[in-house]
Amino acid sequence: MPFTIGERRVYPDGLIRATRGAKSWTALVEVKTGTNVLETAQLEDYLDVAREQGFDALITISNEIPSAMGTHPTVVDGRKLKKVAIHHYSWSEILTAAVVQKEHRGIADPEQAWILGELIRYLEHPKSGALSFEDMGPNWVPVREALGSGTLRANDKGVAEVASRFDALLRYAGLRLGRQLGSEVLPALSRAEAADPKARSARLVADLVRDGQLRGGLRIPGAVSDLAVVADLRAGTITASFELDAPKEGRPTTRVNWLVRQLKDAPPSVRIEATPVRSSSGPAALLGAVRDSPTLLVPESGRDIKTFAVARSVPMGAKRGTGRGSFIDSMVDAIDCAYLEIGQVLKAWSATPPKLRPAQVVETEPGIDSALPSAALSSQDNE
Repeated sequence: MPFTIGERRVYPDGLIRATRGAKSWTALVEVKTGTNVLETAQLEDYLDVAREQGFDALITISNEIPSAMGTHPTVVDGRKLKKVAIHHYSWSEILTAAVVQKEHRGIADPEQAWILGELIRYLEHPKSGALSFEDMGPNWVPVREALGSGTLRANDKGVAEVASRFDALLRYAGLRLGRQLGSEVLPALSRAEAADPKARSARLVADLVRDGQLRGGLRIPGAVSDLAVVADLRAGTITASFELDAPKEGRPTTRVNWLVRQLKDAPPSVRIEATPVRSSSGPAALLGAVRDSPTLLVPESGRDIKTFAVARSVPMGAKRGTGRGSFIDSMVDAIDCAYLEIGQVLKAWSATPPKLRPAQVVETEPGIDSALPSAALSSQDNE
């Protein structure tokens, strides 16, 4: 689509116009594939074109995944967005939406179903240029080395970028999982973090510098809790876990067995922590040992168990890219395994409904005048 800005010609990749009744909405489209990234100068030119032409928006598509939903991976002059909106979609997001629509929700029109199926087939091909998340960035190795030597500081170069890429990887893993489940899996953020992505980034950086850990979570529809993810760069492990309330009745071992029965197919290396009431931590043990001895999770204090945390840990890859021994693949595997072995089988406890007592036939005791009010039998007389 050729347009003129001053004496220059610019060529956005496409234009979309949607019309309904008397209303019309128009957007320019710019697409990048493979490792190509969106460029600030190019996008600002297209925003100028959209403003001059009276268009409503600029849509960009690339393999870049913003660290926070609703943000754009490329920084542009905010003054150019006063009359024109800018929206970004990653190829992973588009592929996920296509698969969910076709395979899980269904399409009535057979021609539309075929067309969408061909789009999915194309995007899934390794040569399409619609790549998965493939790189933690050039600062991944220097940040890990500085952390190992104890010299990492919050204002060091690259720390904020590593934190941002961790959030982007978490979003990618959620899209990938949602594609398999047919549900929308979103990052688990507090209201403050969702409203202010910079606050989220600052917390990630602080956790990384202080504890050597990157923490996040995913919200999966129908799961007993958010899926918490902790990448411990010092210990070299990635842990994905779910938390659920313990039953509110029964002995401590009965409550432990209730959980163990749900995890009958989980590997023995799954770790369980039982946190008692009025406490922030409690006894922990591996599932294999708990199966043989449920008392391992009974608090020594004698307090009732309040919650269980069920976790799956895997070794953390160190490489910045993808493939064997990479951080990206190890984190995606940890999330997938935790949901497969734990998340999809755990169910919240619910109390058994109370049962009606058998109806009592009120009779008069033999030998007693039936006119006496106290002569009627009570439900307690047979106890």
